Amino acid sequence: MGIIAWLVLGLIAGFIASKIVNHHGSGVIMDIILGMIGAIAGGFLFSFFGAAGVTGFNIYSMLVAVVGAVVVLWVFHMLRGRTTM
Repeated sequence: MGIIAWLVLGLIAGFIASKIVNHHGSGVIMDIILGMIGAIAGGFLFSFFGAAGVTGFNIYSMLVAVVGAVVVLWVFHMLRGRTTM
């Protein structure tokens, strides 16, 4: 995937994950960063359990990225001492 596709996927995944985890966005830049990290983490998590990771710009990859971003955001907020709900 190209860098623009990673940015768009990261932005969307980070935005969705931030709404799931803490019901408000963490800012556009933080959403993109945590979304991209989440896409990578989601790819590793899904591969670890025997499923395919991020395969391109499609719905399945978005699901993988959102799951990874939720995990990354949860850990991020736990390390910062904020409540996640």
